[in-house]
Amino acid sequence: MQPTVGRIVHYVARGSADGKFPKKCRAAIVTEVDDPNGANADLNRVGLMVANPTGLFFHPIADGGGCHQGPRCQDIDHPTAGGTWHWPERV
Repeated sequence: MQPTVGRIVHYVARGSADGKFPKKCRAAIVTEVDDPNGANADLNRVGLMVANPTGLFFHPIADGGGCHQGPRCQDIDHPTAGGTWHWPERV
């Protein structure tokens, strides 16, 4: 599947460094994707609007976006690492 604007994904919140707030999956909507024809297109990095219990969090591509497992996300060692997005699990 390829992310497109309006698709629902899960964003894994990073949590706090002190562990008080653990990483946690949150519902998110894709708000922007890279131009697939661009020279440095990264279709695994998207802009997100993340729904938290206390409000919305906007995570635009310009500020790093949300990263899915892919060639430009080599520092991510697990698909549900904090700061990443993934497709919702089927239940």
